[in-house]
Amino acid sequence: MEANSSHDGPSLGRYLTGFVLAAILTVIPFGLVATETLTRDTTLIVIAIAALLQVLVHLRYFLDLNLKTTPRENVLAIAFAAVLIFIMVGGSLWIMLDLNNRMAI
Repeated sequence: MEANSSHDGPSLGRYLTGFVLAAILTVIPFGLVATETLTRDTTLIVIAIAALLQVLVHLRYFLDLNLKTTPRENVLAIAFAAVLIFIMVGGSLWIMLDLNNRMAI
């Protein structure tokens, strides 16, 4: 039985890289909010960018989705993740705006 060195499957190094990137992308927004170093709007933009990058890190390093070779399953997984993000973000904004409108009355 011969090991195939060209196989790009899951490995401990890939998981550790993903973990470190995910941890960094989690600490950055918490640090910005705790220290209040940026303005409110800039902090919100940085949080949104970090969240998007966090999703990409999870898809790439933990779910092993590769955008170079996109079989049907990878495209479906990416589309499913996009729909879930849309539902969660859209639903959260809808609820928060509705609560804000109710409190203003």
